[in-house]
Amino acid sequence: MPLALSTLGLPGTPLDQVVGLAADHGWNGLELRCSSDQPIRLQLDPGQRQHAARTFARAGVVPLTLASYIGVAAPGPDGPVVDDLLAHLRLAADLGCRYLRVFPHGGPGALGTADARAVRRLREVAGQAALLGVRILVETHDSHRSATVLAGLLDQVGHPAIGAVWDLLHTWLADETPTEAGRVLAPHLGYAQVKDIASAGDLTPIILGDGVLPIAECLRLLPRRSWVAWEYEAPWHPRAAPLAPQLRAGAEYLTGLRSE
Repeated sequence: MPLALSTLGLPGTPLDQVVGLAADHGWNGLELRCSSDQPIRLQLDPGQRQHAARTFARAGVVPLTLASYIGVAAPGPDGPVVDDLLAHLRLAADLGCRYLRVFPHGGPGALGTADARAVRRLREVAGQAALLGVRILVETHDSHRSATVLAGLLDQVGHPAIGAVWDLLHTWLADETPTEAGRVLAPHLGYAQVKDIASAGDLTPIILGDGVLPIAECLRLLPRRSWVAWEYEAPWHPRAAPLAPQLRAGAEYLTGLRSE
C-alpha cells in the first residue's frame, strides 16, 4: 500500500523541503496542492515544471496527484471550466502526475442539473486526459460528498479517464459506511484519502488514529496496491497542530493497519 502525503498540510513550504520530508518519513508520493500562492501553480514556466519533475525523480517520490480547486459541476458556462481543466491537465502531465483531482461544487439547484453540467465538461476533456496519461478524479465532496451520488455522476460520464477520489471524511459525514461507499466507488476508484477528526462537530485535523473516522475499515476494503493519501487540512483550521512532527507516526500508523 503506497502512501501519499497531501501538501495541503504544509502550506507555502518550498517544494524541495516537502519532497525531503516525504522521503525521510515514509511517504512514497505527494498530492500536490495547486494554487497561485503555492509552489505548484499554473503559472510555472516550462523550466520550472521540468525542475519540479526532476526534484521528484531525484528523491524517488511520486507526484501522484495535482490537487486542483476546479468545480466540474459548478453553475455557469462550460467554456471556462473546460479551459481550466485542460490547463491543469497539461501541468499535471508536465510534472508527471498520474491524476488530476477536481471537486464537484454543484451549488444550489437540482442535482440532476449539476450532474449534466459535470458530465458535459468531463466528456469534453476525457480524450485529452487519456492522451496525456492523466486520469481526472472527482472527489467525494460538497454537493457530491455521498459516494452513491458521485458514482451516479461517474456512471453517466462512462469514460475510463474519469474516476473518483474517495475522501473518507465526506462519505462518513454523508452517513455512508465504508462498506457502502467502497462498493459503489469500486468501479471508478483512483485512490482513497484519509484523515481524522474528533467529531462531526469539530473537523479540526488530528493525528491519524486518535479520532472517530473508520480508517482501518476503509483500508481493508481497498485493493492491495491502492494508494492512500493523508490530507491534513491545516489551512482551514488554525488550531491544528503542525503536521511535520506527525509525519513518521502517520506513515507507521497506516502501514500498521494495512499489515494487520
